Amino acid sequence: MSAPVIDGVPDPANPPESLPESSPGTSLWRRFRALPVDVWFEPLVIVVVAAIFFTWYGLTEFTSNELAQLEWSVLGTTIVDHIELTVTAAVIVVAIAIPLGIVLTRPKLTRLTPIAVGIANIGQAAPAVGLLVLFTFAFGTGFRTAVIGLVVYAVLPILQNTIVGLRQVDARTVEAARGIGFSGARTLFQVELPLAVPVILNGVRTALVILVGTATLSTFIGATSLGTLITTGITLFLPNLLIAGAVLVALLAMVIDWLGRLVELVATPRGLA
Repeated sequence: MSAPVIDGVPDPANPPESLPESSPGTSLWRRFRALPVDVWFEPLVIVVVAAIFFTWYGLTEFTSNELAQLEWSVLGTTIVDHIELTVTAAVIVVAIAIPLGIVLTRPKLTRLTPIAVGIANIGQAAPAVGLLVLFTFAFGTGFRTAVIGLVVYAVLPILQNTIVGLRQVDARTVEAARGIGFSGARTLFQVELPLAVPVILNGVRTALVILVGTATLSTFIGATSLGTLITTGITLFLPNLLIAGAVLVALLAMVIDWLGRLVELVATPRGLA
């Protein structure tokens, strides 16, 4: 309600009512409500599953064979090895797939896209175990071979999403950027890639989850991973090992997926989130 005005001057006896200021709690609540549901719901699921697992881990009496794998000093090393294998393969995949996807969207090389995608699709079409064993004949067993197999298996999602993300950028936007004097490289990095970021990062998240799960199979070719727990549990009929391996892989996949979602949210330009 505005104050009475006398001869163009507000009446000092009736000062204007000040607008209520939003409290810090209200501001935080608005920001929280503006977040996508998966950003805050997924960590809740992770915390609940982790709490159940560690409660089970602390209350269960393990046999000597199970303790050989589930003692925390050994289990922690196995988890670190699995993460190292996954991250190494992911970095190489990103370094290959995103630049290749950018190159294949340039007008002069567009005709090569079906060939490149077809080759990348071979990794997804072939069974993961068969692919790893096949590379064993060429490169031997161990960490290096596992990384090569995982890279070939995970290239397609990132490559395809990079191509799709760049192609969906409105041609008129690109023409407008060129029209105001942007070079091809500047248009790519300041216009096309920022607009394609959500799609590209979605492909990266998909590839990371694939890598976490597929890395368990590296145990068949001599690379240490959480798959060691699963295969040992199946072979020696030790259900506790099987449960521990399966739950830890699932937790790791959810954590990486959530971290990827946070990166996607931060990297997405405002107005596109």
